[in-house]
Amino acid sequence: MADGGAAIAAVPMAAGKLEISRMILGCASIGGLYSATDARTAAGALATAWEDGVRTFDTAPHYGVGLSEERLGAFLAGRTRSEFVVSTKVGRLLVPTDEDVEGAEGFFGTPQRTRVRDYSRDGVRRSIEQSCERLGLDRVDIALIHDPDDYWEVAIGEAYPALDELRREGVVTAIGAGMNQAAMLERFVRETDIDCVLAAGCYSLIEESGAQSLFPACRDAGVAVLAAGVYESGVLANPRPGAKFRYADAPAELVSRVERIAELCAGHGVALAAAALHYVLAHPDVTAVVIGARSAENVQQNVDYLNQAVPQQLFDELAAEGLVAPAFGAAHS
Repeated sequence: MADGGAAIAAVPMAAGKLEISRMILGCASIGGLYSATDARTAAGALATAWEDGVRTFDTAPHYGVGLSEERLGAFLAGRTRSEFVVSTKVGRLLVPTDEDVEGAEGFFGTPQRTRVRDYSRDGVRRSIEQSCERLGLDRVDIALIHDPDDYWEVAIGEAYPALDELRREGVVTAIGAGMNQAAMLERFVRETDIDCVLAAGCYSLIEESGAQSLFPACRDAGVAVLAAGVYESGVLANPRPGAKFRYADAPAELVSRVERIAELCAGHGVALAAAALHYVLAHPDVTAVVIGARSAENVQQNVDYLNQAVPQQLFDELAAEGLVAPAFGAAHS
């Protein structure tokens, strides 16, 4: 299995135009996902990631209605531009509002703004321009069409061509889509010329849908897979009654299954979360993992998980009990 050094090390993407960290810091939590995050804590998370060698950061206007981008931009200010990679997203424009925004769409402690869905050509170009302003950059490295589940026609007809234009203009280096489902991501791979997909919750110790047809499509097209949601909202980090699975309470039978996975992990002296990370990173079609963190402690814990040795025998035992896909050995050889 990969060690932490390999996980942090840079890997090529977008036909060699970019090098990204094998571990990408997801920046939703520093924008107040689920609970408010103060500026000092957010800065500590970013600083620790940087100290540990992480150089790729994934953000979005959606995350804290711009707060995540603003905090990331403040942190990166003054650093050599060629030393880091920033991924952001399009599909939500931000506008000022007088309404109560606390807790809106799961974010707390945010600026007084609201989100307006817009996947049009003009909306995409305006979104990138506004993101660059919040980030303090003149370009972004990766731009993703964000959650177009109910907007396929305009996403394929306007958002994708707009990002393709921006790529040709040099305003963005790589383009793609970021979603919580594999099926539409596969359509993007097959019907467009994208560079990457950010697949959230599509592949993990307890989810194989992404590996069935999305990953092979990406392999054939030379599209990078950025795997997010490897903890499945928390149940793969701390299985217990009330643990979250895809943003809702995990079903009791799933908690029981993960508790058994954790028992087998403990028998090898391996943390459950470490096994979850290594399982995903070991798949040959996964380019990098996106891992969210709110604080310096969260970041360091994830790096420690990546540095923990995970024996293949553990995954063989999990497969033998039917707890992970039987194809694990073939897929991860």
